[in-house]
Amino acid sequence: MFQALPYEGNRNDQFAAVLEQLKSLIHDEPSSIANLANASALLNSFLPDINWVGFYLFDGIELVLGPFQGLPACIRIPLGKGVCGTAAAERRTIVVDDVHEFPGHIACDAASNSEIVVPLVQGERLIGVLDIDSPLKGRFDQDERQFLEQFAGILTAQL
Repeated sequence: MFQALPYEGNRNDQFAAVLEQLKSLIHDEPSSIANLANASALLNSFLPDINWVGFYLFDGIELVLGPFQGLPACIRIPLGKGVCGTAAAERRTIVVDDVHEFPGHIACDAASNSEIVVPLVQGERLIGVLDIDSPLKGRFDQDERQFLEQFAGILTAQL
């Protein structure tokens, strides 16, 4: 059973604790959907000042909404469109300090002002993306980017 505990120590200590929680949550669980659902819930409980966190999964043609926490969202995103589609097509993490300045941004929640998208890739195979939105501009920094890339790597290895 998962127990929400206060995250103590410095930021790196807190990141390490969340990564350990993720490993425990997905250990020996074969269901990708269950693992993605728990991963989004874990990030939602840990990250302050976010209004959406979840996954879009690549179906061979486009990204399709997967497990998430937040308001209802866009269901399908073509590769190369918006922040999610661009991160997926380019297979690289994208941090956007102000989504209103990102060409072709897809607005699912009008309250979102910044976003980070981390691709989920196994070898050359695109699985999907981890998408996190915040109502604050400039919400995501380099340390969080590295933490979320580690988080995605651990999760992807289990999918």
